[in-house]
Amino acid sequence: MEFSRRDAIAAASGALVAGMATSAANAAQPGNMTALPNIVWIVSEDNNPYLGAYGDTLAHTPNLDALAKKGVLYRNAFSNGPVCATSRFGILTGVYAESCAPAQHHRAIAHLPKNLKTYPQYLREAGYYCVNNGKEDWNCDAVGKEIWDESDNRAQWYKRPAGKPFMAVYNDFTTHESQLFFETPGRVKPEDVRVPDYLPDTPEVRQDIASYYNRIEIMDKNCGDRLAQIEREGVADDTIVFYYSDNGGVLPRSKHFDYDEGFRTALIIYVPPKWQHLAPAPAGSEVTTPVSYIDLVPTLLSLIGQPKAAHMPGRALLGPYQGAPETLAFGSRDRMDERYDFVRSVCDGRFRFIRNYNPDRPWGINEAYAWLMKSYQSWESGHLAARLNTVQDRFFQTKPYEEFYDLHEDRDEVHNLIGDPRHHSRITAMRSALDRHMLEINDNGFIPEGAPEQGYFPSRDRAVYPLEALMVLGERASQRRVANFAYFMAKLADNNALVRYWAANGMRGLGQAAANARPVLEKMAAGDPSVHTRISAAHALAAVGASSEGVAQLIAILESLPAANANMPMRLQVVDALTLIGEPARAALPLLRVYASEHLPPAGVGIDDYVALASRYLVARLDATYKPETPIYTSWPTFKFPPPPL
Repeated sequence: MEFSRRDAIAAASGALVAGMATSAANAAQPGNMTALPNIVWIVSEDNNPYLGAYGDTLAHTPNLDALAKKGVLYRNAFSNGPVCATSRFGILTGVYAESCAPAQHHRAIAHLPKNLKTYPQYLREAGYYCVNNGKEDWNCDAVGKEIWDESDNRAQWYKRPAGKPFMAVYNDFTTHESQLFFETPGRVKPEDVRVPDYLPDTPEVRQDIASYYNRIEIMDKNCGDRLAQIEREGVADDTIVFYYSDNGGVLPRSKHFDYDEGFRTALIIYVPPKWQHLAPAPAGSEVTTPVSYIDLVPTLLSLIGQPKAAHMPGRALLGPYQGAPETLAFGSRDRMDERYDFVRSVCDGRFRFIRNYNPDRPWGINEAYAWLMKSYQSWESGHLAARLNTVQDRFFQTKPYEEFYDLHEDRDEVHNLIGDPRHHSRITAMRSALDRHMLEINDNGFIPEGAPEQGYFPSRDRAVYPLEALMVLGERASQRRVANFAYFMAKLADNNALVRYWAANGMRGLGQAAANARPVLEKMAAGDPSVHTRISAAHALAAVGASSEGVAQLIAILESLPAANANMPMRLQVVDALTLIGEPARAALPLLRVYASEHLPPAGVGIDDYVALASRYLVARLDATYKPETPIYTSWPTFKFPPPPL
């Protein structure tokens, strides 16, 4: 099985490279565009398509509904990451965040190689005046004032030099996660809403859902004001308008998670009559084939008469270089705030396949920021008090390796059909498609954050990052089958640090069944050249029955890390391991209390804050006065943001 899968993936990768070269050569033929349209992106935050145009009868969104009637509505549109920063990296560059680690981790700063130009750079080279109003959050070292003509809350397209076409991005914060930390009264009342099956039907849950609808209504008005401004200034006839949300929704189990709610968004594109030759379909049409945000940069390039760059995996949705329809949309989840995970997902619009590479981690482990929502607090309180039914309580349990859902029959994704023989062929096809995709984009997910192998170019050296082999090893580690013990033992002695890291993860998954690996794990935890492998081995020690020794090694690793910011990912990984180990981690309390007092918000939002927040949570859990039935929340400032100025 190992060699057949590896060979199949390698063959597919070769075919893809050849196809990309042919496509790029064909696309390089001169375009026939003699003028350039203006382009406006209206970007809301954290939205599922809770819009009337998408059939939501509770929503009040007259402006976006009207835009859809004269534009093109994409019925199955998806972000590629279930959180702003990772999604925005792909939107900015046309490259999946997981191809350029640490960009797939929330609030990381990935290095952007010079060959990965951003879309405002392409457009400015073509003569556009480019402005970004409001949020940046691109998860990389691109600097707004260097790649845009303007990028701040005062940026406006009408400041352009006379005669220049413009590209303007307006980021609307109205529906952002933080805006659900307080109640928003309005047209929709708590008694009006539908509570998903996976959530408890509590007043707090109902209020947050109602507030979300009311925030969306406010956001729709802001969109209407922006569209009216374009009309008023006399540029509407030459302006193509996109409306979309930067990622999926924000209600519990939406943002940050690889379920449909984390990725599914609205996407509406309006092309005025003058430019209808660029449109993919007549006004008022729907496109039902899957699209994702990796397609946005190729689309912009096509609109200005340019082919996409060869390194871009997406396809143009409009214009002369419009690509053939896709059948699948891919998504990923890695570190979200202070919590690590590694999940990959693929959806065809109706069915979603999910693969969990860290199945020993529960879905519902506390995230300080998200847990400020009263609905999350209510959900966890119900779990701690044993008030939840099995479907609702699953969120607080560990995960299966694979999940598969029929979104038409099971919109809440609570019935995992992975073993259903009726879907065997479809599951097999989506499983294989995900394998091919991960290799084709050079998925960096098997590299722990902060490791030297991460990055767009370093990770392309197969001697350093043997992705095909790691995919096989990662699969076996995640399946937690005792029959793989000898395989893991052999891999623990591998020369490659990443192979040893994943072999230790495999032993951790076997738990007490891997007790015979203890001597090897002890040696690795104490002296492996890779600090990441030491962390993995120490965590595995605790799992196989040597909790005190595993915790002692994790403490030693923490004490050995200099206080430089570059070490923060490793610090967070140790605190993460101690959190999963639980009660035996009490020995680390003195050191955790030190970390818990450092870099707390509002000093900033970054990985140093995440170390402090994760430490605060674990200190509270292990404190002698902690009562197990009491949820733990950490404080964070909340803000009400006005819409960007017109």
